[in-house]
Amino acid sequence: MIGAVPVLLALGFFVTALLYASVGFGGGSTYSALLALSGLDYRLLPLISLACNIVVVAGASIRFARAGITPWKPALVLVGLAAPASFAGGLIPIGREAFLTLLGASLVLTSLSMLIPVARERAGEPTRLARWVPFVAPPLGFLAGLVGIGGGIFLAPLLHLARWQGARAIAATASLFILVNSLFGLAGQLLKSGPDLMGQAIPAALPLLLAVVIGGQIGSLLAVRLLPLQWIRWLTAVLVLVVGVRLLVGL
Repeated sequence: MIGAVPVLLALGFFVTALLYASVGFGGGSTYSALLALSGLDYRLLPLISLACNIVVVAGASIRFARAGITPWKPALVLVGLAAPASFAGGLIPIGREAFLTLLGASLVLTSLSMLIPVARERAGEPTRLARWVPFVAPPLGFLAGLVGIGGGIFLAPLLHLARWQGARAIAATASLFILVNSLFGLAGQLLKSGPDLMGQAIPAALPLLLAVVIGGQIGSLLAVRLLPLQWIRWLTAVLVLVVGVRLLVGL
């Protein structure tokens, strides 16, 4: 049984949502790491993390769509390739050590990806790398469903390096990618988990969902105005790296 969610854990989720939302991501990998460090049953981690991802990026995806920023045709190609793989990843049973190893490694890679400079505007035509981007979508989707991340934080740097679209279109695509992967991954996790685990996840998830709702709204509306965007990315990268290394060392 799960007791009351510690205040520090809820605060960690709040800060994670604030930081990630301010740079256009969901924070799923960090949610999972915080839960793992708290000692929660690892089987519950993807359920809670993916649900939090959905809450954080749903608003951003809607805002991008309403503003006409989302490049629907190419974005839907990537989402369409990733979503079934995310569902499949959610269905796959995985042992605790393998799960935590993948999660820790994904955190370290996440931190490195956030150190890649992001161009404010599109510079030149797409590179040759752009044609290979669709092949990356399925494995990112599978990882999303398996360990409870959205995959957009890995996709976005590749899109920038490939000069796939302008910076705002890439942000909109990454947001949609995270949202849909999280929905499909959560569906797979729910089918795999069964009613007992779902019943255990709900008491822990509700206060954490509230924390990320508040943190995500503040992050998307205010954080970028208070600190330069690159500073927020660097701060987030350092925090994620520390958590990822601690998780791997503790195995």
